[in-house]
Amino acid sequence: MSYRSDVAYVYDGSLEGLLCCVYESYYKKELPSLIFSHSEVQGTLFEVKEIETNVEYSLKVERSIINSISREAWRLVRLCYFSKLENREIHILNFLRMGYKIGYRVTNMLADDTVRTIVKTAKYVGGESHFYKEFLRFSEYNGTLVAIIEPKSFVLPMIVHHYCDRFPSEQFLIYDETHKYALTYQNGESAIVKLEHFEPPEACEKEEMYRELWIRFYDTIAIEGRISEKRRMNNMPKRYWKHLTELNESGEAIRAKRLQPLCHPELDSGFPESKHFGGDCGSSRGR
Repeated sequence: MSYRSDVAYVYDGSLEGLLCCVYESYYKKELPSLIFSHSEVQGTLFEVKEIETNVEYSLKVERSIINSISREAWRLVRLCYFSKLENREIHILNFLRMGYKIGYRVTNMLADDTVRTIVKTAKYVGGESHFYKEFLRFSEYNGTLVAIIEPKSFVLPMIVHHYCDRFPSEQFLIYDETHKYALTYQNGESAIVKLEHFEPPEACEKEEMYRELWIRFYDTIAIEGRISEKRRMNNMPKRYWKHLTELNESGEAIRAKRLQPLCHPELDSGFPESKHFGGDCGSSRGR
């Protein structure tokens, strides 16, 4: 049976909303030529149908993906949804239609353009979210840990559990400057909220001391004969450096002031615990 294709879907932009578009496509026997969110401006000659988000329908589609295709297919769909892939909604719909026909084998059909695009995009988003579990530096402002990131993909949903599990007794905020969203956590509750602008306050004296300690540690463990700028840029892409204490402009300013020995009352009783000392050298507390 042929599916109607002279129609476009508009939805609320959420993952749940997109799953409802998949539901609508199957149950109304439609194959939309375009799927876009309310925030996007799209011109089309086709009839535009608004798809309401229904939690029951979205959960039904999610379960069907896992049971009828595979958990790997669901992982790929979720990662691809949070990417910047153009027309990602159509790519996801086409991928799922193949998956419902073929089953779990669809994720290995890399000779197909749709599958290859989905897998490649998901790999990129997964890699970027991993980087933001590694290359993230918190600063402390009035008892709250704050970090700023500029990802290409919307990675906050992929890193929320990592940081909530790592800092269960802290309160923190991670601001995505690219997408204008913030991940907040306090009193055991996390949320991802829209935030058009965020400007952290000036660092206090104690925070400045922590930054200096971290940079001294970073520089001290470096082996001069093995330093390779090319390798560092391969393993730590330069676009992340802007928000890394040891590599950004503020770090260079701290190095420039190293004309006097570091002296601080907290050092008298031993080395203080620093928020910049994470699981291994080169990691922040955010690791």
